[in-house]
Amino acid sequence: MIADPPAKPRLLILASTYPRWPNDHEPSFVHALARRLTDRFDVVAVVPHAPGSARHETLDGVTVSRYRYAPASLETLVNDGGIAANLRGSPWKWLLLPSFILMQWFEARRLVRKGSVVHAHWLIPQGLVAAMLHRPTLLTCHGADVFSLRGKAASLAKRIALASARAVTVVSHAMIAPLATLSPAVVPRVQPMGVDLTDAFTPGEGARDIGHLLFVGRLVEKKGLDVLLRAMPAVVARHPNARLTIVGHGPLDAMLRAEVVGKNLSTHVYFAGPLPQEQLVPLYRSASLFVSPFRTTASGDQEGLGLVMVEALGCGCPVVASDLPATRDILLGTPGCVMVTPDDAGQLADALVATLDAPASAQQAALAGARLMRERFDWSAVACGYGDLLEDLAGGGRS
Repeated sequence: MIADPPAKPRLLILASTYPRWPNDHEPSFVHALARRLTDRFDVVAVVPHAPGSARHETLDGVTVSRYRYAPASLETLVNDGGIAANLRGSPWKWLLLPSFILMQWFEARRLVRKGSVVHAHWLIPQGLVAAMLHRPTLLTCHGADVFSLRGKAASLAKRIALASARAVTVVSHAMIAPLATLSPAVVPRVQPMGVDLTDAFTPGEGARDIGHLLFVGRLVEKKGLDVLLRAMPAVVARHPNARLTIVGHGPLDAMLRAEVVGKNLSTHVYFAGPLPQEQLVPLYRSASLFVSPFRTTASGDQEGLGLVMVEALGCGCPVVASDLPATRDILLGTPGCVMVTPDDAGQLADALVATLDAPASAQQAALAGARLMRERFDWSAVACGYGDLLEDLAGGGRS
């Protein structure tokens, strides 16, 4: 008689940002990793409910349990900008945070099993929830959870989360020094999130649309889109056919639209709104230039990694981006990329014009950059690294 194979260990994923339904425009990197671990774990994602989403479902082999933390009309803490941006834009949403944390812990406790391992995405609140579960935990920091929310209470919560985790990863080297300030004993491993650079974000066959600039991201302060809009008049003066497509939404949407009108850029700037990933690929393949004008905000918040740049390069699109620690992790030494001083609209305009002046050489360099991106960021390698680390924790290791 053939014995049944041993049951896979349960992997409990705790996250805030997660697709609400198939082809959702919200960031999907947590789910993209989760579904690539289902061959090694019984993967259960405990994530917040949002209006219109199912309470319980299975997505790509991942069991998704969405917990309620407020009446449906008030479940607005996560989406359309992220928790940090939503708290800054609507301070009343701090009132939602206690139930947000408590209900995630309650649902996670219901679903945890003997031998379970936990993967908590973001220091707070998920790191705190994991600490209350008392299970082997991998804590992954993504950026805003490290750089923002610097008050005494938030810093204490971060230290508790770090102290309770058996392993800590950060998605870029930019977060190592801030974590050392919080907890000198923690030695994190740099392990980025991935991008599907094998089947989805790949170079196309068609010609690029000369003069077409592309921005993809949440409309929040740290993305620096206002800097790009300040640079656009100088770009249009040199390239009258230049056009900018803005993909995304967020709390600064109305302000940015007003700025476009105020600068008489309405015929050169198009707000496409949020788009699912499969609709991004044709844009990356047709744009002549991708722009990421990131900045560090007054609160200290900044980009943790910037996978949109990896997506663009994977499609062979040249990139101009701000020179910040996280962008250096991706762009330093990568062909097809130019880095400029953050918040300097003049320097950004010069870099955009120079790249538009030489489209053939920029395109050739970006194709070389695409090959490097596949080696470093394709999900095949990234998911394997996370899977090995989580299996080590499930087996009793401490990485």
